[in-house]
Amino acid sequence: MNGSGLRLLFLGGTGVISAAAVERAAGLGHRVTVLNRGASYLRPVPDGVEVLHADVRDEAALGATLGNREFDAVADFLSFTPEHAAAAVSRFAGRTGQYVFISSASAYQKPPARLPILESTPLRNPFWRYSRDKIGCEDLLVDAYRTDGFPVTIVRPSHTYDRTSMPLLGGWTDIHRLRSGLPVLVHGDGTSLWTLTHSSDFAFAFTGLLGRPQSVGESYTITSDEFLPWDQVYRLLAAAAGVPEPELVHVSSATIAAYAPSLGPGLLGDKAHSVIFSNAKIKSLVPGYRADIPFSTGAREIIGWHDAHPGTQTVDPDFMAVSDELVAWARGAPGSASGS
Repeated sequence: MNGSGLRLLFLGGTGVISAAAVERAAGLGHRVTVLNRGASYLRPVPDGVEVLHADVRDEAALGATLGNREFDAVADFLSFTPEHAAAAVSRFAGRTGQYVFISSASAYQKPPARLPILESTPLRNPFWRYSRDKIGCEDLLVDAYRTDGFPVTIVRPSHTYDRTSMPLLGGWTDIHRLRSGLPVLVHGDGTSLWTLTHSSDFAFAFTGLLGRPQSVGESYTITSDEFLPWDQVYRLLAAAAGVPEPELVHVSSATIAAYAPSLGPGLLGDKAHSVIFSNAKIKSLVPGYRADIPFSTGAREIIGWHDAHPGTQTVDPDFMAVSDELVAWARGAPGSASGS
């Protein structure tokens, strides 16, 4: 574990990943500052954490809010394009001992040529603009490190969740369908492997690399070591929702993407591919890291939280229609989605 008392700035700090990291960093005794627009209250900031409000895209407002303050590490959860990364380099050069950029494991080569996926796996995703933008950010930040010594550390999480998340294709709509006795759409044949990481597990590893000089200039994958077939992901959530025998209907990712284009990038650029990650590198830096929370436990947390918060149980009529059409198509019903 890194030394206590680091001055840490989290850009974001209230999302699925960042909120867990803020909570752990504060619990370790670091001096944590969170900066965001103050628009999210789903995950409260822990007591003792300093909260600043500014739009990170507004340079004047951000400058006025931060002044000349310096930090031991800045964790940036809010940069998504090379333009954002360039602004961060300009803003924090000479003002932080470490700048941690949160990239994405979806940036790794799709489809992967080999498993497990390592930090040395090529970065290439022709299917998803989000991933290509993250790659562009990485390229810019690595160049800034090589050229000017900008102290970047790159972190690539995969599908990370907390109790508020719903990792299924249709979100809560799929749980509604399961509980209503309706068939649920599963991409592919349900056997491709997926890695789901609890945010608390991620936070343990993430905070362990903060303030570590040897992590500067390096990249790290942080995921669970558990990988599950997609059918099992659906079955675990179904069981947690009280549906022991869900009806799962398989449709190829390409067909789903053709029929519902908004779902295409996330499927073809990520979820359609089996992903198994090596966490050997982060474990060499944070020897105590081990993902302790299996998704069987996470699934119960997710359903329990949503059942306790009925206002979050949103049913999407468009996805209901897509599911009905593609299930009928898969069953060979005439006149249904056959053009996709």
